[in-house]
This record gives sequence, structure tokens and C-alpha cells, in this order.
Amino acid sequence: MAVAGSGEDVNMTGDFAQFDLMREIADSERQKPWPAGIHARILTKKPDFRVVLISMETGTRLKEHRVDGTSSVQVLKGRIRYSTGGQSYDLQTGSLITLGASIAHEVESLDESAFLLTISWPGNRQQPVSVP
Repeated sequence: MAVAGSGEDVNMTGDFAQFDLMREIADSERQKPWPAGIHARILTKKPDFRVVLISMETGTRLKEHRVDGTSSVQVLKGRIRYSTGGQSYDLQTGSLITLGASIAHEVESLDESAFLLTISWPGNRQQPVSVP
């Protein structure tokens, strides 16, 4: 849930939004059970920018995929394994990783986890992000 008056609508057209991420995580946990053990909520959606809060149960996996924009993953809760280019990175709460556009990667939850996915696209080239 967005802070009152801050652009709760995911089709946000304003220039400012503020979120209480711990409250967002708690809200997602109240919606369990999640299909496929994953819950995703788009917090901000613009033609060239998106912020998605993703929560995962232990052992769930986002299979290898690509995003046509530069992305970052910031772990807010738990631990995840982020794999790309034949390397795996175990990330814990407080970790941040960035990835260039169109690079294949996958994510596995090592604990019950939540992370913030941020994607930016150059020149208004918005691409869909699908989360199972």
C-alpha cells in the first residue's frame, strides 16, 4: 500500500511516490498462499521505469528469463540466489545487484524472501515483465 496521496495507482502519472516497504511485505504475506509460491506487486509503472516488489516462499524459482532494460534487485528480506552468466550470487537482506539489459538470469529463494526489482528502459521502450 502506498502512503496516502503518493500515487498508489500503479499507472502513476505523477512525479512522486512513497512506499512503506515493510508494510507492503506484510500485506503480501497476508495474501498467502501465493500461486507458484510467488507474489508480485507493481509499485510504480511508467513508460520507461518500473518498480516491483516480489515475495517468494523458500525453494521457489523464477526460471531463466531476460528483461529488455537495465535492472536492479535489492533484497529486503531473507536470502536469494541470483544466477547469470554461469555464476551464482547468494544475496541476503541489504544486498543489491545490478544487471544490464537483455542478459539471461534466474532467481531462487533460499529462505522466505522479498526483493525490490527496478527496471529502466531507454527512450520509452517499455517491456512487460512476467512473473509466474
